[in-house]
This record gives sequence, structure tokens and C-alpha cells, in this order.
Amino acid sequence: MARRSIMAIMFSGVLLLSACGQSDTGEAAAAPQAGPYMVASANAHATEAGLEILAAGGSAVDAAIAVQAVLGLVEPQSSGLGGGAFLLHFDKSEGRLQTFDGRETAPASVTPDLFLNEDGEPLGFLDAVVGGRSVGVPGVVAMMGLAHEEHGRLPWADLFAPALRLTEEGFEVSPRLNYLLGRLSRLETMPAARAYFYGADGAPLPVGHVLKNPAYAETLRLLAEEGPAVFYEGVVAQQIVDAATTAPVAPSGMTVNDLKAYKPVERAPVCSEYRAVTLCGMGPPSSGGVTVLQILGILENFDMGALQPNSAEALHLILEASRLAYADRNLYLADSDFVEAPVEELLNKDYLKSRAALIDRSAAAEAVKAGDPTPFIVQKDARLPVKYAPDASPELPSTSHFSIIDANGDAVSMTTTVEFAFGSHVMAGGFILNNQLTDFSFLPERDGKPVANAVAPGKRPRSSMSPTIAFDENGDVWAALGSPGGPAIIGYVAKTLIALIDWEMEMQAAIDLPNAVVPRGTPYLEKDKFSPQTIAALQALGHDIKQRELTSGLHGVRIVDGALQGGADPRREGVAKAGGF
Repeated sequence: MARRSIMAIMFSGVLLLSACGQSDTGEAAAAPQAGPYMVASANAHATEAGLEILAAGGSAVDAAIAVQAVLGLVEPQSSGLGGGAFLLHFDKSEGRLQTFDGRETAPASVTPDLFLNEDGEPLGFLDAVVGGRSVGVPGVVAMMGLAHEEHGRLPWADLFAPALRLTEEGFEVSPRLNYLLGRLSRLETMPAARAYFYGADGAPLPVGHVLKNPAYAETLRLLAEEGPAVFYEGVVAQQIVDAATTAPVAPSGMTVNDLKAYKPVERAPVCSEYRAVTLCGMGPPSSGGVTVLQILGILENFDMGALQPNSAEALHLILEASRLAYADRNLYLADSDFVEAPVEELLNKDYLKSRAALIDRSAAAEAVKAGDPTPFIVQKDARLPVKYAPDASPELPSTSHFSIIDANGDAVSMTTTVEFAFGSHVMAGGFILNNQLTDFSFLPERDGKPVANAVAPGKRPRSSMSPTIAFDENGDVWAALGSPGGPAIIGYVAKTLIALIDWEMEMQAAIDLPNAVVPRGTPYLEKDKFSPQTIAALQALGHDIKQRELTSGLHGVRIVDGALQGGADPRREGVAKAGGF
């Protein structure tokens, strides 16, 4: 299919990238020949679980469910059944891209002052996080159920076998899990978490300790036998509500009706061309897809390929483009079921060219403001949310990402989270409950104007998660990737795509490339990864450079000349591995 055909329908509910789904006679075309497959995830146990399912003939979606079930056990600080996720899926035989929204929702009981103290001032972040108040209705299980209905090949119950086996046999506590347990003193104040994660002496379980989770095993058995409904209407639903509403700190007003009312949503992907590659991501309530595409759309007006990676010239352009894109994100993007989100206008090539024209290659801008996409409105009756005030919600980086390509060439890119490390610190059924409601703005209005990302019953908080699938000029999958990292996710993914496309790096080299991000306006460089000369040059341009650990968790799979090429972020404990040879 010609590229203009791809772009002509890229904002529809599904993205048709080829015409291989039917023969000229209207009969279903033969399934593509099976070949190698690959999983790249944040933990070796999870990667092996995905490969086990793929080896049994499972689909990319089947493997994703198995990977998530294991990650919730071995990496509970980052994701799990008590959280939410966004999933991109490409069906090669049908040439169809779908995006599934499993983001958490606010309970019906929430009010605009959810995170304000008695004086009307915002709570401190940790005060808001810990306890039942911050828990959103989990969405990942329902989302996985919906995706499996459409794309599962193996029975739902079979997909939990690897995680069940691991819960019963036990797994060794990893260095990262042990490190984070030692960093979060408030986790010990929650009885279930203290009993599970700490020894009798109150010390975090040591590296290598074999940890078993019988409560999680029972949840998995129920989920395998009764399906997603048990999580939203059955025994597990009641456990979630009981844990959230009886939390020793800030109990929730969540009810079983909140869980019964939860629905995953299939949304239209957001797509745009960058050089010769078509990039697709998740639309609102995630800001990630739009903002990544904005950064690249701005940079498309510069010859990035002529610049050296890690050079001050390249970093200056990336930082300035990111500042412009984040400014738009903070004003315009939130749950599109509640807020008019001008996605097409923000991705309009002429609008992005006008934003690129604001970049001075010889100096950093003193201040950056959101643009006005009004002149680029596509529909005459469209309304832009100019009445809103800008907001940068806290959104911290305890999240996970995995990418999968199965033997038929179908692809999954899924980013999954419980938000803060160990979420709300509340546990139910052997798993962590999220604190996703703290991704809303703590202030419902600023300077007399409402904030687009203000909390409301049934609303989904804005996210920066940026699962991405890229396509070549023929409409074939070129890469699948994503990262954890809170609002820095956007910068991590943009960096990797620039490295892959402009600097023609292999997937692992692109992931390894040092991070440079501006998640909340301040430019951060990954500590000890850039030369003093580069830092000095950026400072001379006017950048107020800060250095810190930037622990991305990029995991990607790329197809190069028909072969699979994976990458796992060395900053975490991930593994990319292929099978089916």
C-alpha cells in the first residue's frame, strides 16, 4: 500500500497498512508462514514466560498476558494486576493496528479537592500517594481480556501457567527490588506489604531470598478459571475494595460498583511520518504518543542525521523541541472523554514547522509557552480547550514496558504501571494496588482557570506512557518499543527513535545511548554519561543543565532485513530474547 493511503486513514479507529487480509475473490487469505519470535521485557522470568507461550503457538497478545502476570510478581514495584496499561497491537494478516486503553479510572466518590488539605493547599506528594485515597479502579486485567477476545490463540487459562508456577516455586529477590524496598520507609507502615516484603527484623528481604506468594497464586487461579469478570464483579473485586477502603492511611471511597462499571476502551491510534518511517502511538488519556510525535515533528525540520549523537548541537535541538512539545502537552492533553484534545491540530506539519521556527540554534529560549493550533483546525466545528490552565502533574517513574513480535509477525508494544514505586503501598490478593489518581492535577484550577487534567468521577488521569510501533514505507512493522520513566518516558522514547532513524543505530545501541530529557522544564542529562565539554557547550547556549540518574527501562524489538533485533535497557534488569529458530 502506498504511504499516502496509510496516512489518509491514520486517525481512524483502526489503521489499515496492507491489503493482505483477503484475496481478490473475497476469501480469507492464508495465514502467514510462522517464523522466529522475540520478547523484550524488564525481567528474565517475564521474558521466558512470554517465550513459553509463543513456543506453544500463542499470539503476541497471549504472550503479553503471560508477561504481565509474571511482572506483577517479580517486579511489583513497577506494574501488576492492580494497575493499568496501554497496549498497541498490529495484526499482520489483516494489516490492522489497534490501541487498547486499560488506564485506571477515578471512583464515583472523588471530589475536586481530593488532594487538597484543610487549607485548600496541595498535599505533599508522598502524603497523597500512600493509602487508599490514591487508588484508581485497575484497568489492565479488563484490557487484557478485551485484547484476548480479539487476538488470543491459546485458552485464557493457559496464559497464567508460567506465573502460577513461579508463585509456588518462588523467585529470587532481585537487586533492584531489594534496593527499592530499602528506599521506601512508608511501605513498612502497610501491614500486608510489611508481612510480604520484610523480614521479622523489619529489614528488606535480601537479594537472593526465594520469595513465594500464595495469595497471588490464588488470585491467578481465580482469574484463570473465571476470567476477567472475577476481578471486577467477584471475589477479587471485593478484596480490592476491602483493601482500599480499610487502608490504615487515607481510606478510599471506592465501591464494588466502581469496578463493575469499568470498561477498557479501544481508541484511535495517533500516527505521523518521521523521515521514511510512520510512527504510531497511544492517544489521550496518554499524552505520550502525541508529545513524542510532536518532538520528532519539530525535529524533522532539522537535519539531525548530519549531527553527531551526544553532541551539544544535537542535544540543544532535542531539548528545545522537547520544551515546546511539553508546553503543549501540559495545556491541551487529558482524558479525551472529558476534554477536547486537539490531537490532529497539534500534529499538523505546518503547525510543527511554526513551532520549529521558534528554536534558535545559538541560544536556549528563556521561556517556552504552549502554541496556538487554532489556525490548523481540521474540522470547522472543532473546539480547542483554550480556557484551560497549564499543568504538570507529578507522575513518577515506576512503570514497565515490553515489546513482542510473534511467529506470524504480529506485534505488541505495551506499557504498564502502578505509578509510584509499589503504587499506593496497599495490597490485595497478593498484588499491589496503584496510586494512579496522583497523576491528576492536585489543583483543580489555576489562576481562575480549570485544569484539563483535574480529577473527576470516572475520569482517566493523563499519562506519559508512550508505547510505539513503527512502520516502514511498505506498511510493514519496522520496530516496537517503549519505556517506563514518568514524564521522562516521552524523552526516552524520542531519543531512541532519533537514534534508530537519524543515526541508523541498532536497537541495543539506541537504547544504550545516554538520556537527555526535560520532563518538567529543567534539562536533565544522565549522570556521568556526557563529556564536560558537551555540558559546558550546552550551558554556554543557556541551558540550566542538571545531572541525575535517569533510569529508563527501554525495551524494543526491530525487524532488520527480515531478522529480529532486540534490545533491553541495561539500566534495569531486562532481557531481550528470541525463539522459534
